[in-house]
Amino acid sequence: MRSPAAAAAGEFSDALPSPTSPAATPSHSSSGRHFYLAVDRNIFKMKTLLELLGFVAERRGALPIAICVSSRDELDTVCADVGSLSFVSLSPLYSDQAEAERASVLDKFHQATIQWNHAKTATDNAVSPKTEETNLKLTMVVATDACLPQAALGEISLMARVLINFELPTKKEVYFRRMSTCLAADGIVINMVVGGEVTTLKALEETSGLLIAEMPIHVRYMQDNHLFCLSYDMLLYPKLKTFATTGFGDIVTFSIVWHS
Repeated sequence: MRSPAAAAAGEFSDALPSPTSPAATPSHSSSGRHFYLAVDRNIFKMKTLLELLGFVAERRGALPIAICVSSRDELDTVCADVGSLSFVSLSPLYSDQAEAERASVLDKFHQATIQWNHAKTATDNAVSPKTEETNLKLTMVVATDACLPQAALGEISLMARVLINFELPTKKEVYFRRMSTCLAADGIVINMVVGGEVTTLKALEETSGLLIAEMPIHVRYMQDNHLFCLSYDMLLYPKLKTFATTGFGDIVTFSIVWHS
């Protein structure tokens, strides 16, 4: 059984780049913005997602994130587990949703991206980089492929700063559609894969022409306190300050405690 992550990191000088205009579309050829995070077994997949969200929320509250899944059952599971987190404001998009509710979910998320952009601009212009945004909740939308925003209905891209493919699409067309309907042009895609799905991911990478890099995680075991320390090197924060005392360089570190 695993506990929640115990986060420890240096100060942030900046986060993700500002969202571009709603009319912009993501660059499918961007090679530096696609990552995959592999876990050994499916039972660790959700726990890893929750750890990652906790890590992000502690440092970048209010970050607009979209999660894509392939089935309604998986959507219900993600909504139940992620929606229970106190630092998340989550809304689903599903097939039998009322039009008014769907419009409200989309509008709420679009407003969150605008507020994120304004907050980031204010932080950039401030003398001190510290803001109160870490006290805000992550704004998240969870959607199945059948319920992504549709241009034919006048719906624009979610413009999320991060797109998490909790279930990996097997076809490049689905991968690109998730990007074009959910992700800001300069956003980041994180693909969560289990075991043998890495082979599927590599096949997707070859057919799509994308470079999907393994998330830069370095694992080391600390015998003195029995912690596995995972160091995220420049994952979500390309301008992250270097730790002053650790000598690890541009790295964020958080720890997951394992209990026997």
